[in-house]
Amino acid sequence: MSTTPLRALPLETLRRRSSTKWRTYPEDVLPLFVAETDYPLAPAVTAVLAEAVASGDTGYTPADPGIRDAFAGFARRRFGWDVDPAGVRSTADVMMGVVEILRATIRPGDGVVIMPPVYPPFALCTDEAGGIPVSVPLTDTGAGWEIDLDGVDAALAAGARAILLCNPHNPTGTVHSAATLAALAGLAERHGAVVISDEIHAPLVADGVVYTPFLTAGASAARVGFAVTSASKAYNLAGLKCALMVAADDATMRVLAGLNPEVEWRTGLFGALAAVAAFDEASDEWLDALRAALAENRALLGALLAEHLPRAVYRTPDAGYLAWIDLSAYNWGDDPAAFLLDAAKVALHHGPQFGAEGAGYARLNFGCSPEVLTEAIARIGAVARS
Repeated sequence: MSTTPLRALPLETLRRRSSTKWRTYPEDVLPLFVAETDYPLAPAVTAVLAEAVASGDTGYTPADPGIRDAFAGFARRRFGWDVDPAGVRSTADVMMGVVEILRATIRPGDGVVIMPPVYPPFALCTDEAGGIPVSVPLTDTGAGWEIDLDGVDAALAAGARAILLCNPHNPTGTVHSAATLAALAGLAERHGAVVISDEIHAPLVADGVVYTPFLTAGASAARVGFAVTSASKAYNLAGLKCALMVAADDATMRVLAGLNPEVEWRTGLFGALAAVAAFDEASDEWLDALRAALAENRALLGALLAEHLPRAVYRTPDAGYLAWIDLSAYNWGDDPAAFLLDAAKVALHHGPQFGAEGAGYARLNFGCSPEVLTEAIARIGAVARS
């Protein structure tokens, strides 16, 4: 039985929101930049938050708010991944988890492999943790993006001691194969390095795409790896501040257990309550409806670009609601988003912020209504034709 796609909220409702997406630009700008979505919350999330407000449940987050077991159940249902709740700890957000794991596993000045074009905080948080970003760009095969395993091997041989993996990848939407992840784990183990895998977009992998949680990609991956994830991207809960750090080996579990207690105290109570509700089986129907809506928008975006921006290069992402679009053929400079904000009144994310490999690119968030997406691409197309 097909799933009815989730419908986005109307613009007049969205413009009453106070989040970054809706308060950064004036009302004549269509905001398709930051990773927030325009859909109503999952009903179970709304219910638990409303009850918390009604009862004044706004205190400190308890040591075990139920999120370990909730995530383990979700991972088993959705990914076939058996997570030991004992290997799960929480914190405020994914990048905070990355910083704290780096601090626990590298020495100041150690190299940390990042794979641009990649989420801009990867480099910033490496700096915060005392590491030095070592760029090993993804390889553009002409059909997609792949990890440069030889480049990673060389970086580790030169002294890098950690790898920041993004899987599913932001901004390209790439889901790396199990074989690639196993090979990456083998390199890390051979060189005495760790892999920290940001898997925040995993709940939104497209139908027909095989997603492999890094920690399941073989014995080496379990020994060298940490996963960091959250309900925040799929369920639009970023402001509630709750993320999970996951380990699957006795040694890596000890690393998480040894983190400063403040790391876990930073978990937001509303974030924990909402995440438990999101990961519950009762929210699976909502998640499937969201995934159906995003599948339609992935296809719609391709059709709109073919119609209005035929020289743009767009590869349908394997996951998520972020599109990485090469606009260099239009000669709008290294940062097309900066030009289009003024020329088209459409806010996209700036390609060069994802690394030098982002020159000529922009990232577009299609987690919106088909009508908003259509209007945005029509506006950009009008600029291209002028």
